[in-house]
Amino acid sequence: MKPLIITGSDLRVNDVVNVARHGQKVELHPDALKRIKECRTMLEKKINAHEIMYGVNTGIGEFSEIVLNDSQIQDFQRYLVYNHAAGIGDPAPIEIVRGAMLGRINVHAHGNSGNRPEITETYVEMLNRGVTPFVCQKGSVGACGDLAPMSQIALLLLGEGKAYYKGELLDGKEAMEKAGIPIPGLHARDGLAAINGSNMLTAMSAIWLVDANNWLKQAEIAASMTLEALKANMKPYTPLLHEARGFKGAIRSANAINKCISGGDLKDGRVKSKVQDAYSMRSTPQVIGSAHDMLAYAKSQVEIELNGVGDNPVFFPEKNLQLSGANFQGSPVSVPMDMAGACITMVCVMSERRMNRLNNVALSVGLPDFLTKGAGMFSGMMLSQYTADTLIVEQRILSMPASIQSIPAAADQEDFVSMGMNTAIKNNQILDCAYGILGIEFMAAAQALDFRKDEYKFGKGVQKAKDVIRKHVEFLDIDRPLYPDHTVMKELVKSCEILTEVEKEVGSLEEV
Repeated sequence: MKPLIITGSDLRVNDVVNVARHGQKVELHPDALKRIKECRTMLEKKINAHEIMYGVNTGIGEFSEIVLNDSQIQDFQRYLVYNHAAGIGDPAPIEIVRGAMLGRINVHAHGNSGNRPEITETYVEMLNRGVTPFVCQKGSVGACGDLAPMSQIALLLLGEGKAYYKGELLDGKEAMEKAGIPIPGLHARDGLAAINGSNMLTAMSAIWLVDANNWLKQAEIAASMTLEALKANMKPYTPLLHEARGFKGAIRSANAINKCISGGDLKDGRVKSKVQDAYSMRSTPQVIGSAHDMLAYAKSQVEIELNGVGDNPVFFPEKNLQLSGANFQGSPVSVPMDMAGACITMVCVMSERRMNRLNNVALSVGLPDFLTKGAGMFSGMMLSQYTADTLIVEQRILSMPASIQSIPAAADQEDFVSMGMNTAIKNNQILDCAYGILGIEFMAAAQALDFRKDEYKFGKGVQKAKDVIRKHVEFLDIDRPLYPDHTVMKELVKSCEILTEVEKEVGSLEEV
């Protein structure tokens, strides 16, 4: 994989995944380095001229009116990082920290942050050599930037804190020395330029959006399997119907499901169906489609943030100007991401309703009670539904927006905050539940299709998905403990193995 060239303007969510998760190397574009240097030159002139600049020669927050003397300016950056490294609890995943560092590098590449180039270059080397700071996941309120987690990253610039290197958690100085990375220290403005932006929130959101998109495609595969098993009327999936309304997500979703069932008897009209099915069977494109549309909007907002300047103040060398404001405010990301998380919950609710129809003999079009041939003696997949239900309740609780939960801080100087990190954290929890819920629908649908396999031919994508599932979970002939199967299915969905194999068979589920 070629190195990713950092320009400040063209970073995408898939780039974040490639660098953060897959270890793609990064390079700072020469023009970006030039801009960083030009901005630094302007800043140093302003410092020497004793121009008052927030967070450079003043305190921060409620202390913004306190002016620092020349001897305090450099030390202030160190104490700023110390004070703000105030997170708590379990570490954030390495990929999230790497994503946040990438985002911060891209912000610096604009040349509006005022830091020394050594700061940005050190972050580049840390990414490329695999030095990842230990960062507590919790502690940010999503305004003034993700100050607490970003400060734990910035401790490495002082040779302090802790960091992962080659599978070990080491003292920051030791990790940097072993990787051969010089410690740059912090001069005027460097500390605030390293921490002042919603980079953790944005990195978490970028990675989540990629994973959620893959999950939605698998939700379409699972729906296809269930529709086959329930002998659904497929007319509601006719492209013309969705084109008439015009929502892109619905058109995409209907197309994906049609691809999965193509080549089967149901698609070709050789299976007797009802004139009109229940909502959970005929409105899947509208429901999953609305999730696609919401994720597309959230992605557009996240990519704006990835390529924007979230500092305070922001420096404009070409105008010899510095402006204080609130570009760090996380609301433009947290609001759409709150909605995106709720959309995953919504799709899970529909998944469980389809699974209910598979289990319920009054709704299953001839399938046995709870998908067992020994009803009474055996309970089949009765309790699998229980498990899905409890996960959905957890999702519903987590789907309350965090972006409306502001609590004032810093003596009311920071009297409205986005709580964006809470959004990102709970979205990961929602998606974790979603892997389990969808895994259970996959398992139930495969069970149902085994009962139907001698009645009619399944679509190519449906058959491939079922084949993959059967490599991991056996047909439920007689009752057995189901927790191993549930866990295996959850991990199978998370791995995207079903998706990969189905797309090999029928083509991309995103292309219309």
